[in-house]
Amino acid sequence: MNPLRSLSSFLLLAGGCAAPAATAPAASAAEAAPAPPSAAAPQEPAAEPGSLRHARAALPAPPAGERWTYFASPMEAAELAALERAAPGARIVSGLTREEALARAAEAHGVEGYYATPEFLARASNLAWVQAMSAGVDRYLGNAALIESERVVLCNMQGVHGPAIADHAFGMLLALTRDLRFYAREQEAGRWSREGAGRASALQGKTLLVAGLGGIGTEIARRGAGFGMRVIATRRSDAPGPDFVERLGRSEELLGMLPEADVVAIALPLTPETQGLFGAAAFAAMKPGAILINVARGKIVDTDALLDALRSGRLAGVCLDVTDPEPLPPDHPLWREPGALITPHVASDAELTDERALALLRENLRRFGAGEPLLNVVDKRAGY
Repeated sequence: MNPLRSLSSFLLLAGGCAAPAATAPAASAAEAAPAPPSAAAPQEPAAEPGSLRHARAALPAPPAGERWTYFASPMEAAELAALERAAPGARIVSGLTREEALARAAEAHGVEGYYATPEFLARASNLAWVQAMSAGVDRYLGNAALIESERVVLCNMQGVHGPAIADHAFGMLLALTRDLRFYAREQEAGRWSREGAGRASALQGKTLLVAGLGGIGTEIARRGAGFGMRVIATRRSDAPGPDFVERLGRSEELLGMLPEADVVAIALPLTPETQGLFGAAAFAAMKPGAILINVARGKIVDTDALLDALRSGRLAGVCLDVTDPEPLPPDHPLWREPGALITPHVASDAELTDERALALLRENLRRFGAGEPLLNVVDKRAGY
C-alpha cells in the first residue's frame, strides 16, 4: 500500500469547495511517540513548495527538551516517521475524531484545519497554528474564532496542488480542442471514425489568459507557454511575473483583457470580491468561441450566465472541475450541455500532490518547533 494514500484521501476531501462534513475521517485514534534521533537517518531536506509571503512565527522556539503537540489526520507509519524526523520535539497525535480532539483541545499547539471548529478553538488555550490541507481557505472565513484571533496563525497548501491541477486543466482543454470525447465514444463502439464531431484545433499561437497568477495559475501559465500559446495573466499584487507570461495585469484589468483570450483559466481564490466575478458582463467581454476553464471554486462563476453563454455560442466550451452548486445535482442542465466537460473536483489528485503536501507539512512542523516563520501564512482578512 502506498504510504501516502491516507494523506491523499484527506487532501482530496480538503480540496473540495464545500465546508467540511461533520463526520470525522474514517480512522481510529493513534498516538505516535517521536522517533529517537539517529545518525543513520539524518533529517531529510525540505522540498519547501510553500511561500514566505506573510510569513510569521507562531511561537518562540520551546526550551530544549520541552514537548509540544500537533493533531494530524490519519497517517501511516512512514508519514509519521518523516514528520517526527523533521520535528523531534513534536508529539504528533494522528487520527483523532473531532469529538476526541475536542476533549483534548487544551493539549494542542498546532492542528490540521479539520479540527479547528469554533468549539475546539474555544477550548484550545495553547493553540497557535492551524494548517489547512487545501489551497483555498474560504471554508474557514466564517469561523470568527479563527479569523479574528491574533494568536492563531492559519497556513494553507498554496503551491502544493499546482502541478497536478494544471495537468488536469490542460487534459480537459485538450479533450475539447482535439475532440477526444468523440473518439472515446467511437472506440467504445468499435468504430474507426475519422470525421470527428467538429473541426479540431491546435493550441499553438492561441492566447491563454490566466485569472489569478498564484501557485496554481503559474503552473497553468507554464504549460500554456509549453504548448506555444501566448500567455497573459492577472494578479492582485504588483510582483513581477515569470518570463513565460507576456503581460501581467492587475486584477481590476481583467475585464479589459478578456477579449484577447482564446482560453481563459480561472485560478483565483474565492473571496467576496471574486464571488460571481464571471457573470454576464465577463462572458459578454470574452472573444466569441473562447473556452473557459475553472479549477478554482465554483462560486466564482455565475452558473446561469455560464449556461446562457454556452447556449448562445459565445463560449465554444467550458472545462469545470468545480461547480456551483457542488456537488452538481444529477438533473442539472450543465450535465447535458455538449460544450461542457465536468469532473467532480478531483484535479489535485496525484501522488505528486501527496508528496508535496507532506513536504510542506514536514517543513512547517520543523519551523514551528524551531520558532521560525511558517510557510504559506494566510492573510485572514484578505481570505488567502
